[in-house]
Amino acid sequence: MAMRDGVYARISEDDLGTEKGVFRQLEDGRGLSKSRGGQVVAEFSDNDLSALTGAHRPGYEALMAAVAAGQIDRIIVVHTSRLWRNRKERADGIERLRAAGVSVLAVKGPELDLTTASGRMMAGILGEFDTAESEIKGERVARAALQRAQEGRANGAVLYGWTRVYRHDDQNRVTGFEDRESPVEAEIVREIVRRLLGGEALRTITDDLNARGVPAPGAGQRRQHRAKGQSDDGARWNKTSVKKIATRPANIGLRIHHRGRPDEMLVTAAWPPLIERDDHDAVVALVSQPDRWTARVSRPGARVHLLSWGIGECGVCGAHVRVAVRGNSKHGTKKPLYVCEGKGCVGRDEARVDLFVGHVVVERLKRPDLADILTMDDGGGAEALKRAEGIRARLANAADDYADEKITAEQLHRITARLKPALAQAETEARAYQVSPHLKVVLDMMGERAEEVWAGMTTTQRHAVLSVLVERVRILRVNRRGPGFDPESIEIVWKTSFQRPSVVSG
Repeated sequence: MAMRDGVYARISEDDLGTEKGVFRQLEDGRGLSKSRGGQVVAEFSDNDLSALTGAHRPGYEALMAAVAAGQIDRIIVVHTSRLWRNRKERADGIERLRAAGVSVLAVKGPELDLTTASGRMMAGILGEFDTAESEIKGERVARAALQRAQEGRANGAVLYGWTRVYRHDDQNRVTGFEDRESPVEAEIVREIVRRLLGGEALRTITDDLNARGVPAPGAGQRRQHRAKGQSDDGARWNKTSVKKIATRPANIGLRIHHRGRPDEMLVTAAWPPLIERDDHDAVVALVSQPDRWTARVSRPGARVHLLSWGIGECGVCGAHVRVAVRGNSKHGTKKPLYVCEGKGCVGRDEARVDLFVGHVVVERLKRPDLADILTMDDGGGAEALKRAEGIRARLANAADDYADEKITAEQLHRITARLKPALAQAETEARAYQVSPHLKVVLDMMGERAEEVWAGMTTTQRHAVLSVLVERVRILRVNRRGPGFDPESIEIVWKTSFQRPSVVSG
């Protein structure tokens, strides 16, 4: 009776997802089964999956389930390394095959009868060579990655915003590379940062990039998996990709090695920076606000009313205001009003309120002393930033000392573990002193051009300006009834960083 063979194939890396490697292995396995008088009853494969880490392999688990069910007499692989690389998984697999009376036959290797002690011993010995091969390769890869990090070079493909230029020797062999600024992609990076700091929402920027047909990072690269809603060629942007591009340290010429691990390093990158450090810090602070994307009153991409992001407040009960359409529909007098969303204490014509608030803000922007007041600092923020920069320099020096073999890897880890909490504390203190990320927008529109700039802004951008200047806009209750708009019913509470009148009138 012919042996019932189960052929198993595995490839560790297949970035393009072509599966050509597993197809070749399966074909070779079929040929060996036929030459040994066997019959292939099932085929299993895992493409682009490593066996070293013990990660879940669906094909392998299906194979072992077939073994447990008594459906297979022999497993055929190209090499035993295709079956196991991980020591724990190998030991478990050998026992499972011993119990089922299943042997392993390799196209390029021996046949292992795992029901015998010598067969299990040979499987263990061959497996140790397989494991060691992977671990040694991993050590080489890790050491090369560390060297690239210490030199500030990219680890892998060129980052979005730069283009790679290779160096060649006299025989046209690649001897190195240099990442230079990409004129097109670098401008997109700057545009994203500039628009975020200008008060535009991530959704607005994302939709605009897609509408203009701007290719997203990685467009044209073949991948097995794409984000939901992404096109097959990866050309579309989403909010996550826009956010990542805007906030990555690479934009200011910094390279992070082993992010989040005990040996994490921050070094100066070999590529040129694309944006200024102040703009980077501002945009990181902006998109890192914990309630920016989740709180109901802090979703600029979903709101179109000036005061409905938490700035508008009922002057009677303190509740937020929302916009509701009220009035007499028979006479065509229905209009949007700012109303108290708590008890309905107040209601005021939205257009008149927005016009009044805009007029008062523009007048405030014309004040010649406003710039000095807005940028006033007691020195605490500068001191925290200086301390953070000093700690980063010490970390960089430690990395250089390790590269020069002045200190050991253990010493580098101890230095990093000690300095990282101090760096985090300094950065936290600096953020506490940090001014609004939209301050630059306000400073750029100050003076006589304030009215013209305000008129050309979207509601989201106007709200960004208000977030710098205004704490609250309170809608007060009025005693009189009748037509007309009473400016005295609107109270603008300015930020405490400069003089704030209790009531601003027209």
